[in-house]
This record gives sequence, structure tokens and C-alpha cells, in this order.
Amino acid sequence: MEANSDFGLIGLAVMGQNLVLNVESRGFTVSVYNRTTSTMEEFIAENSDKNLVGAPTIEEFIASLKRPRKIMIMVKAGGPVDKVIEGLLPHLDEGDIVIDGGNSLYTDTERRDAWLEPLGFRFIGAGVSGGEEGALKGPSIMPGGPESTWEVMQPIFESISAKVDGEPCVTHIGKGGAGHFVKMVHNGIEYGDMQLICEAYNIFKAAGISNAEQAEIFAEWNAGDLESFLIDITANILKHKDVETGKDLVDIVVDKAGQKGTGRWTVMESVEQAVPFSTIAGSVEARILSAKRDERKVASGILQGPDNWSFDLTLPKADLVAKVRNALFASKIVSYAQGLDLISKVGADKGWDLQLGEIAKIWRGGCIIRAQFLNRITEAYASNAPVNLMLAPFFTDILNKGQQDWREVVALAATNGIPVPSFGGSLAYYDAYRAERLPANLLQAQRDFFGAHTYERLDKPEGEFFHTEDWPELIG
Repeated sequence: MEANSDFGLIGLAVMGQNLVLNVESRGFTVSVYNRTTSTMEEFIAENSDKNLVGAPTIEEFIASLKRPRKIMIMVKAGGPVDKVIEGLLPHLDEGDIVIDGGNSLYTDTERRDAWLEPLGFRFIGAGVSGGEEGALKGPSIMPGGPESTWEVMQPIFESISAKVDGEPCVTHIGKGGAGHFVKMVHNGIEYGDMQLICEAYNIFKAAGISNAEQAEIFAEWNAGDLESFLIDITANILKHKDVETGKDLVDIVVDKAGQKGTGRWTVMESVEQAVPFSTIAGSVEARILSAKRDERKVASGILQGPDNWSFDLTLPKADLVAKVRNALFASKIVSYAQGLDLISKVGADKGWDLQLGEIAKIWRGGCIIRAQFLNRITEAYASNAPVNLMLAPFFTDILNKGQQDWREVVALAATNGIPVPSFGGSLAYYDAYRAERLPANLLQAQRDFFGAHTYERLDKPEGEFFHTEDWPELIG
């Protein structure tokens, strides 16, 4: 088999197939391999008019690729990725590039990079966001790995990525596992965005606002500062009718959310790095609780809520909509602030030199969290980068103007027994961050009482630690 292909892809599930078609449509010849040969053969037959090369064996697949070979793996994260790499190694030459385009844990990517680099191969962990449609029409791509790989992959990655204002939604993120790390946090932010929208929907539903009315509300929001892919699809979902029953489809869907693990990974990393993550952590917990549907059904008949869960609303509908909109916007800012804080912390620790403004820029198109206000994040980090996104003037202004409405929405939800873990967690973070003094003085005194952990004093120089020997003995 002649080495004529510019790019190779292993793993022809829907995402893999759509990426292949995207790459081919940009003028590249693509070789494909799939463990189940019939899947590859069917894909080639269905696209016989395209510059595709089907390879029944790994040996033929490798032989069909121009050097340095550029091979993307699109298989399930974990062991399957390692197995594919092991199968490739005997056939690769020095300088060949292996790309993991799945949702791999970034520490696995770092391990694979350390594995392949001494062997003379280059490894890229590339986060790809945008779902099946994005893979076909243009995703946001977050590649990490050696700088030399960017020089080789840039023409392909830039040609297949989404474009916003003529700019490709891809950049070299950093060394090692930087690309998959940033994609992981992207997915955590995605969890937060989705949960915040669901909490707004639930408040409106409790207030008696119909799905059709909500569709109009979300569509109106999407025409303004809250414009985003997730707000847009929410408006469409809420007005969609089930073909079989004629009912609103959203009312038929079981209230049990799935997850693939990236949100949990992000929260676990935030704990490891001691970065507050209340908004996204609340969204992950909400999914976990939703999966306990049988337990919830039992609990609903035992545990009481306020006034038997009757919704007490004295606000005019328009006022409620405006307040919820402001609460959603403020909470969204907090979610991004927390996510970017985690990216900044880990990037600094790893020496990745992550550029938050550039990362926000490539999220503007193709990916699931694409939104208008990402332009504002890019602007915020273009100069005089804030310590925290909430301190950038544009976002400070939104938070200051919306914080009273935000409080009223969280209070309204609590008063009426409506769970809002991400609205509430975001507000708690905001209030704690802006507090000049927190009750941690008492907490540290408690630690010193039971464990002699020491404390600092306001009337002594910072960095001096003290322990009280004469705490009073407990009585009884």
C-alpha cells in the first residue's frame, strides 16, 4: 500500500467517522482503521466518492500514511487507548505522532507522553469538544504535547476547527497533559452551565410557567448577553413535541441524568489542588442525586417540605424572569471563575504557561460551552489579568448589579423547597470571596484546642504561630 494519506484515524464510532469526513473535506487524504473490519468497510462504501483509504490491518494502515505519520485514536478512554498504542508501536518510526482525541484523564496522557517520548515518538492529548455535529462541521480543539507537534498538526487542526470572526478555535495549549486537562475543566464548566439552566427551568416550572412560555424566555435570553449554545438548545427542547404522544418531550424524559466522569474528575482535581469549586461540585452532586430516583420517590412521601411544597410567589412573572436571569448570569460568572482558577493553579504548578485568554477564545465556537461572553473573558485576560475573573470590571459590574436579585432567587427557592445547589453554591462562593473576615478564626481555634495545630494572631506579625496551653477543660 502506497504512503499517500495525510492523516490516519483509528476508531470509527460516530465521533471518529465525523472527524474523518471533516478532515477529508478540507482537502486531506485520510486512512481509517477499525477493530471491527466490517465497520470500516461499510464506512468506506458509504463514502466511496471521498479521498479515504480503508485499511483492514494495522500494518496496512501504517504503511498508507506519509511520514511523519499523524495518527488520531478515537476509542474509549483508559485501557483501550493503551491497547491501541501498544499495537501501533512496532510499526512506527522515530518522529511519528500519535494523537489521543478522546476524553482521557490528563494524568493518563502525561503517563503516555513519558512512555512514548524516550522511544522517539511524539504524543498529543487533544481535547475535542462539540459533539457529533462539531466533529463534522468544526469542533473546538485543545491539543497538548511537544511544541514540535503543533508545527506539524497546525494546518490540519486549524482547517477542521470551528471559526469565530475568522479565527480558528484551536491553539497549542501546552506540554504533556495540558490539552486533556483544559478539556476536562471545560467539561466541568459544561456541567455547571447545564445545571444552572436546569435550576432556572425548575423555578419557572414551580411558578407555573409553561414549557412554551419558558421556550420564549430562553430564546429571548439567547438574543442577549446570555447567548450560548446551551441556552439556544434549551429553548428548542422546551418547545419540542413527542411524536408518539403529542406531549412536550421534556415532560416525558426520566429525571435521571447520566455522566461520563469528566465532571467528577474535575471536582476531584479541585479538591486535590485546594481550589474552591462550589458551582461545579454542586452540579456533579445534582447528577448523582438525580440517579437515586427510586430513593427520592420514597423520600418524597416521608420527608416534609415547606407548606407541602406549595410555591408561594408574590412577584409578577416578568420580575421573576428578570431576577432568575440575573441569578443565572452571576452564577455562570462564578462557575467560569472557579474553572479558570483551577486551570491557572495547575498550569502554574506544571509549568505549562497556560494562557487563559487564548483558552477562552478557542471556546467561543464549536464546543458545548460556546457563548458570547467568552469574548469578554478573552478581553479580561488580554491585559492586567485579574487574580479572579470576578474582579475584571465587566464581570464585577454584572455581579454588583445582579447580586440582590441573585439573593432573592436563592431565598425564594429555599423558602419553597426547590433545590438550587449551583445557584446557592455560587452565591456562597461570591459572599465568601468578598468577605473581609470569615469565621475561620473560630475554626482555627477549634483546631488548636483539639489538635494543637496553632494559629496566627491579628496583633502579631504574619507568619508567627501560637498555641494556647490553657484552653479550659471540658465539663462532663
